[in-house]
Amino acid sequence: MAVDKPSYFFSVLTNRCPRCRRGDIFQSKNAYALKGGNYMKMHEHCTLCGQVTDLEVGFYYGTGYVSYGITMLLSGVTFVLWWVLIGVSINDNRVFWWLGVNTFLLIVLQPPLMRFSRTLWLSWFVKYDPDWEIKKPDDPERIVKEQMGNW
Repeated sequence: MAVDKPSYFFSVLTNRCPRCRRGDIFQSKNAYALKGGNYMKMHEHCTLCGQVTDLEVGFYYGTGYVSYGITMLLSGVTFVLWWVLIGVSINDNRVFWWLGVNTFLLIVLQPPLMRFSRTLWLSWFVKYDPDWEIKKPDDPERIVKEQMGNW
């Protein structure tokens, strides 16, 4: 009996491994477990297929650009919604109210957005493997174990 291929979008939104789309890549499922920085700690390998999550030293530096793009998109969407529903005017400070609400929204959503950008970044470099149960994951060629954690 064939098993359905998990959705790419669902696996990224739920922070699943891009190779098998089933295993967790973060140690905590709660994005708001802020105590001790545990919300960003990742498993070294996928819990199901064994895919390495840190492909090279400084691999996740690129997520800053992804996160920036996502926050700009989110800010644009909230601005358009504010404009359509409430209107934008400098005369009665509605635009400044939007700015405050948008800033608050981005601060509250920061932990899930950071996790989402990491998952999305990893999914661009690790492709889905329908035979993940049979085949071993590729070893990252640029990992130097002694250098991991030096950045």
